Amino acid sequence: MTQSTTRRLTVRHFATPALLAALALSLAACGYTPGSRALSGGAIGAGTGAIIGAATGGSAATGALIGGGIGAIGGAVTNPNTVNLGHAP
Repeated sequence: MTQSTTRRLTVRHFATPALLAALALSLAACGYTPGSRALSGGAIGAGTGAIIGAATGGSAATGALIGGGIGAIGGAVTNPNTVNLGHAP
């Protein structure tokens, strides 16, 4: 493998998770009802779990399932008066 190929793979290895994390943070804590908070929490959790699963050498799908479940539960049990960042864009 050449040095430029190694550099491209390294940049791709770090740029993709960073981009996905930024996207997940832009959707954080959207919703006023328990259902909408569970949905957004599940989506954020699935994205984060997939990133962590892939970054640690595990399965991105397993990480997404675990993160999505935890995020959905966390979103459903939160109170809109406790976590309120405004209307979703």
